[in-house]
Amino acid sequence: MAGIYTVSQINSYIKHLFEEDFALSNISIKGEVSNCKYHSSGHIYFTLKDGGACLAAVMFAGSRSGLSFTLKEGQQVVVSGSISVYERDGKYQMYAKKITLDGDGDLYRRFEELKNSLKEMGMFEKEYKKPIPRYAMKIGIVTAATGAAVQDIINISSRRNPYVKLYLYSAIVQGEQAVPSIISGLNCLDDMGMDVIIVGRGGGSIEDLWAFNDENVARAIFSCKTPVISAVGHETDTTIADYVADMRAPTPSAAAELAVFDYRQYIEDIENLRYSLEKLMYGKLDMYKRRLENFALRLENKNPVRQLHDKKQLLEAMEEKLKQKINIRVQTERMKLTVMAERLNSKSPLLRLDKGYAYVSAGGAPLKSINQVKTGDTVQIHLKDGLVDTKVISTSAENNNI
Repeated sequence: MAGIYTVSQINSYIKHLFEEDFALSNISIKGEVSNCKYHSSGHIYFTLKDGGACLAAVMFAGSRSGLSFTLKEGQQVVVSGSISVYERDGKYQMYAKKITLDGDGDLYRRFEELKNSLKEMGMFEKEYKKPIPRYAMKIGIVTAATGAAVQDIINISSRRNPYVKLYLYSAIVQGEQAVPSIISGLNCLDDMGMDVIIVGRGGGSIEDLWAFNDENVARAIFSCKTPVISAVGHETDTTIADYVADMRAPTPSAAAELAVFDYRQYIEDIENLRYSLEKLMYGKLDMYKRRLENFALRLENKNPVRQLHDKKQLLEAMEEKLKQKINIRVQTERMKLTVMAERLNSKSPLLRLDKGYAYVSAGGAPLKSINQVKTGDTVQIHLKDGLVDTKVISTSAENNNI
């Protein structure tokens, strides 16, 4: 009975056969690049293909130093290296040591020609880009109903805002019927008055994504009245639809993040605005209250009753001051009068009468000379305690020399 071998032994044996083959250990192969992926480790995984077959290939990070360009879908290249077996999966693949360009592949050439043509028409210009609504409530989706893309959009939309309505147009996104199906979906949702439309699909090879490089699809996106977000493939994939759309999302998940506003953040923003508005409003009210109080105080100061009261107080103060001045003046004049009275009293004839002097008058006039009377006239002698009427018996001149 023949020996029985394990899978690992067989894969190891076949790998040894590949490595012993001189032709496969140092070989150059020409083909078109497809399914190109740059891994986070630095390795590049891609497929080489021609019209009849394809070959898996990998370039490890250590061999990339000689790569002078970015490997892209559709490029026609010459890959030099070796072919061996990856034992774990039992698959043979090309291990690239060197990659050089061998002219553009057909798809890449067609892509560049259409991109340049549409760019010259101005279809990529910013002035034609419609803004994506900040609070979209009706979101149209043009993609395959069974793909992972629509499920990602639904999950993210439900998480961010359960109140947003999603309208799915189940489109064919790959193959011959993809272009008319995508165009029909865009036109249908555009006529329904969506707030925004997401068009796209998950990742794939350049052939898988080719419907989104079609000129008719590009024109349909450009003609939409509704803002369109393109979400085709992975972040490294770029299609004509991405250039024409109003916004490009690197993935369908990212498109949902861009189109669906976060309801919790929306409520938080409203609360912050309400707080700011209340703070501003109360600040304004306080300012106007202080201003009103100031006006009331100024008005109170201008009040006629208040002014009359103030004038009355002023008059009372002036009256009091005038009284004080009058009293001082009266006292001063009274003192002067007292002094003058004392002086006058000291000159009073009555004072002399007290000392034994008498006052003589004739006919009511003071008698100063004997020439004023004659013998027989009546004269009055004024004494301290009364009046004596007398008659002149005789007069004689007094010797003034005595």
